[in-house]
Amino acid sequence: MAGGQERVLRRRIRSVQSTKKITKAMELIAASQIVRSLNRMTANRAYRAGMARLVAEAAKGDPAAAAKLLGTPEERHNVAVVAIVADRGLSGPYNTATLRATERLLVELSSDGIGVRLFTVGKKAQSYFRFRGQDVERSFTGISGRPAFSEAQDVAAAVAAPFVAGDVDQVLLVSTRYLSAGSQVAQVRQLLPLPDPGAPAADDADDQAAGQSGASQSGAGQSGAGQSGTGGSGYTEFEPDVETLLAELGPKAVESEIFTALLEGAASFFTAQQRAMAAASDNADDLIRTLSRIMNRARQDAITTEIMEIVGGAEALRPSKGA
Repeated sequence: MAGGQERVLRRRIRSVQSTKKITKAMELIAASQIVRSLNRMTANRAYRAGMARLVAEAAKGDPAAAAKLLGTPEERHNVAVVAIVADRGLSGPYNTATLRATERLLVELSSDGIGVRLFTVGKKAQSYFRFRGQDVERSFTGISGRPAFSEAQDVAAAVAAPFVAGDVDQVLLVSTRYLSAGSQVAQVRQLLPLPDPGAPAADDADDQAAGQSGASQSGAGQSGAGQSGTGGSGYTEFEPDVETLLAELGPKAVESEIFTALLEGAASFFTAQQRAMAAASDNADDLIRTLSRIMNRARQDAITTEIMEIVGGAEALRPSKGA
C-alpha cells in the first residue's frame, strides 16, 4: 500500500512540476509584453491629448455647432455598449471585472426601459454573453493582444454608424483603465456624444497627474508654451467652419479613444496575467513541497514497517534455533 501511495505522489509531483514550467514561461512572456504595451500606450498619449485639444478649441469657436456632437444626451431611448476584454484567459480578474461591469450596465439600462445594442471586443466577451443568451450585434476577435490603429478604426466605424444614423442616443465604452502597475480598474465611459471638453473626466485628471512629473522637468520655454496653449486666452481662426471641422474630428476622436482603450486593455491584460502566473508558480512550489513531505513520510513509514517485519521475523525464528 505504501509503495503504491509513493508512486501516486511521485506522479503528482511530476505533473505539478510540468505545470510550473508552463506558468513560469507564461509569466516571463507576459512580463516582456508589458514593457512593449506600456511603450505603445505612452507613445499614443500625445496623439490623444492633441486630438482632445483640437476638439476643445473647435468647441470654443462655435458652441452651437459643438452642441450637436458634444455633451450628454438628456433623453436616452437606445444605447450602444462596447465591451473590451481579452481573447485569452489565465489573467486573474481582468476579464471577469469588465464583463461583470458590462452585465451590470446592461441590467441597469434594461430596467430603465432603454434599448441596448451590444458590441464586444475579445473572444471571452463573445462566449460570455452567448452563454447568457445576450444578443451581440457584432464581435471583434484577435485584436486584443497587440492592437493596431486600423483595427481600432474598424471598431469605431461599427459603433459610430448607429449613432450617426440616429438609431442610438449614446455610445458607452466599458474597458479596463490602466492607472499603474498595481492598479487596473474597469470603467464605464461615454464614447458618443464626445465628452464636453469643459468638464474633464476622471481619466483625464489621471493622465494629467501621471504627466506632471515629466512636465516639471521641461525647460522654461516649453512650460511657457504649454501655458499659452492651455490658457484659452488666444484667438483661433478655423478653416473650414467649425461644424465641418467637428464632423471630421468626431470620427477621429472616437478612433483615438477606442485605440487608447485597446492599448490600455492590452497592458492591463499582460500585467494581470504576469501577476496571476507568478501566483500560480508560487502555489506550485508550495504544493511540490507539501507533496514531497507527504511522500517522504510515506517512504519512512514503509521503511519502518519493513524493519519491524524483519525484526519480528528474526525474533520469531530465534527460539526455534535455541531448541
